Amino acid sequence: MANLFDYLKWRGDLSLQQAGLNEVDSLILSRLSYLPFDGIVPQGFTGEISVAEAGELFFAQADPEARLIMKADLPFLQAVAASRRFAGMGLCGYTNQVDPEAEKQFAALVIRDSPDLAYISFRGTDLSLAGWKEDFNMSFCTPVPAQLDAVQYLNDAAAALSGRFWVGGHSKGGNLAVYAASFCQTEVQDRLIFVHNHDGPGFEASVLESEGYRRIAEKIRTYIPQSSVVGMLLQHEEDYYVVRSSQIGLMQHDLFSWEVERDQFVYLDAVTDRSKFIDLTLKTWLTQLSTEQREQFVDTLFSILEATNAGTLKELTLNWHRNARIVLRSIREMDEEMRHNISHALGLLFEAAKQTALQNVQRSLPKPRLLQNKKP
Repeated sequence: MANLFDYLKWRGDLSLQQAGLNEVDSLILSRLSYLPFDGIVPQGFTGEISVAEAGELFFAQADPEARLIMKADLPFLQAVAASRRFAGMGLCGYTNQVDPEAEKQFAALVIRDSPDLAYISFRGTDLSLAGWKEDFNMSFCTPVPAQLDAVQYLNDAAAALSGRFWVGGHSKGGNLAVYAASFCQTEVQDRLIFVHNHDGPGFEASVLESEGYRRIAEKIRTYIPQSSVVGMLLQHEEDYYVVRSSQIGLMQHDLFSWEVERDQFVYLDAVTDRSKFIDLTLKTWLTQLSTEQREQFVDTLFSILEATNAGTLKELTLNWHRNARIVLRSIREMDEEMRHNISHALGLLFEAAKQTALQNVQRSLPKPRLLQNKKP
């Protein structure tokens, strides 16, 4: 089935003047912020470099593929930089911050089509353990550092640039896009056209009940694949669109697997039963854990991983034999309180899964027929 690469072949020769920005373009521009443009794209909002020029400089580096988060980003950047539709767009405002001490990972990029229109793209989680820790922290803490940075970034970009904006991101980037749009300055909200969340997690109730969120709620477009896990996490108040993916399970989070038809996604009526099961299980689990218990669980989990001295998922898996031994040793050496916290949290998770499975079974059982009493 057709995907982003097919779309770039079909419509890559059409300028935005011939065919305006659409939902598939938004997904492509969301992915551009994943590209490691450090030292290539200006950090400020005044100077800029075209997508084609940025691509040329990126591929001129030694071993560019080793710098990428996903291997598919290599042909993706080649196709985008060669297309008439995207090649001339200007890039600026690039930032890429990873701070293990602050448990923060934040990256963003401005993509300008004209002086009057720009797309502000927030990167999702990269390969850093700091980034993954921050994702887990969202289960008990709002705002996390990246969310605060996203608000400041959007305000700064709007102050420096003219015109109106689309704001979007994939995965955590989608969450950051919605959060930034909800808590940016009111005059910036008025300049927003759409806010696109591509399979990004939701929020706790306080965000959804805020005045800022209410002001931009009608501009939010949330897209999730049919077996979504990440995009169903926490709470969403807005409606979402279900996109068909060619992958299965968690692999559907890969936006290169999302199917497209002409200038839109291929849609389905609902998520799968598996997605509903995981969603209900996780929501039930989290409601059974206090904020303090969630924090203890996450801190303990990542303290085990940090014992390997790995800073990224790639480093964690490169020497997995050694790191697996370290992880097992760390588990054995946990004190009684930490062991209890992990065991208690996992026990509640298994219990939540059992409850959800039982509810599903009960719903699937045939309803008993009501027999009328008849006189002999």
